[in-house]
Amino acid sequence: METFKKSLQLFGLALLVLVAGCSPKFTEETQGDYTHVKNEEGSSLALSSNSGVKLLTVDQYAFKDLNKNGTLDAYEDWRLSADERAKDLASKLTLEDIAGLMLYSSHQSIPGSSRGFGSSNYNGKPFPESGAVASDLSDEQKAFLKDDHLRHVLITSVDTPAAAAQWNNNAQAYVEGIGFGIPVNISSDPRHGSDSYAEFNAGAGGAISMWPGTLGIAASFDPALMKQFGEIASKEYRALGIATALSPQIDLATEPRWSRFDGTMGEDPDLATDLARAYVDGFQSTDGNGWGFESVNAMVKHWPGGGPEEGGRDGHFGYGAYAVYPGKNIKDHMQPFTEGALKLEGATKMASAVMPYYTISTGEGEAVANGYNKYLITDVLRGDYGYDGVL
Repeated sequence: METFKKSLQLFGLALLVLVAGCSPKFTEETQGDYTHVKNEEGSSLALSSNSGVKLLTVDQYAFKDLNKNGTLDAYEDWRLSADERAKDLASKLTLEDIAGLMLYSSHQSIPGSSRGFGSSNYNGKPFPESGAVASDLSDEQKAFLKDDHLRHVLITSVDTPAAAAQWNNNAQAYVEGIGFGIPVNISSDPRHGSDSYAEFNAGAGGAISMWPGTLGIAASFDPALMKQFGEIASKEYRALGIATALSPQIDLATEPRWSRFDGTMGEDPDLATDLARAYVDGFQSTDGNGWGFESVNAMVKHWPGGGPEEGGRDGHFGYGAYAVYPGKNIKDHMQPFTEGALKLEGATKMASAVMPYYTISTGEGEAVANGYNKYLITDVLRGDYGYDGVL
């Protein structure tokens, strides 16, 4: 009898171990239209009930079946490195997918205007007549996200901060259910100027914090102040759903006739270098600890330095095609990039994106626009300075 009891106890213990070994290692919580998933010592996930994406359970953990094939693909496996996941996803993309990921949207206001530049429709009608709410996706936005495979969206003004945040959620839910479930990357040109009615400041209903422009902050000669601005601005960007800042502009202000002079950090290479580093660290590093939920990608511009525009004429226009670098001082113009934005003090190490200018830099490789100049992009930026981020 005693032997039987011991056998029964051992069987019960084995059964408990078996049950425990088969129990899920994640929890689920539904809030509104979203399911939040917490994996034990793993990645936290969220998925929309409107996207049609389901969870896969593998090794008792939860994963999103983004391409809806019922199998855990490497790019869906949060246990793998970012490089492994990216390579697997890239191997699956079509030429149309890749082309879409290389494009940016036109400027998008939320809601879209009913007439003029950037006008939009909602179920075939202008916004005031459609019955839509400000956070709804327009017909045009759905088209470029689905048909053109585009994922980089540039927003300008929005109705309210709440509308911006909800629009972001709606856009992410929409693309989660398309193709490979690649999310939207929402960008903005600089906000936080002193005019609440300016195009980008109106993106927070005029309620976003106001600062001097970068040239005004540069006049303080205080990189710590510039970093504080970046830390505050990045929190506000993320609250609006914005993940990429099309800034800072770190061209040297050596041509006072240039119309973009006031967007720079001044004419001094050393000061601009310190301020560029502080700005990017402030935007990209959450609480000084590297990438986090309040981090925003910084896209520094305009490589290799767009300040010395010939005659002050700007590269946005055909008559401003050339940057001239008097005295062959292009190294000074590169310095805020190479010694500042690409040599951060914070854990993110480098600015995550670089925007070349539209000009032809005379005497520097081929006589083509900087973005197509193999010498400036491949040989110098990527080769000499080891930059491997987005261009």
